[in-house]
Amino acid sequence: MTLLTARSATAIVLLMTCIAAPAWVANMAAQSSTTHQKMTFEGDTALWTVAIKPDKTADFEQIMKKVQEALLKAPDPERRQQAAGWRVMKISKPLPDGNIAYVHIVHPVVSGADYTIMKTLYDAFPDERQALYELYRGAFAQNLSMATGSIAVDASPAQ
Repeated sequence: MTLLTARSATAIVLLMTCIAAPAWVANMAAQSSTTHQKMTFEGDTALWTVAIKPDKTADFEQIMKKVQEALLKAPDPERRQQAAGWRVMKISKPLPDGNIAYVHIVHPVVSGADYTIMKTLYDAFPDERQALYELYRGAFAQNLSMATGSIAVDASPAQ
């Protein structure tokens, strides 16, 4: 990825943060009922930005490595497809409040697949539920934005 492309992606994420955050955060709060609702993405690409407490970035990254492990060891081939297209980028400059933004870059999206972090962890590591929850909850500050859609222009050279 070129520097220009990385800057463009960061600018898009920040723009979508301003546009989509209030409605998306309200929707996520509504979904936090006792019944698990799947977190699915529309289109072929998703950018999901979260804020992590600055002293807890190692905990968050540990959680995301456990998510990767869970997806790769799952017997369901759909889960392994999710792992193949899921990257997490750490934004180098802290947010104004000091928190650190991480962008989940999912491409290609696995249509209909559940991207709920805790559900993925609970399914793979049922004996570690409480510890994983506490680690994630302790690191997590807030959801910032969600942008989903399809790539309109791909400037990469054809393979």
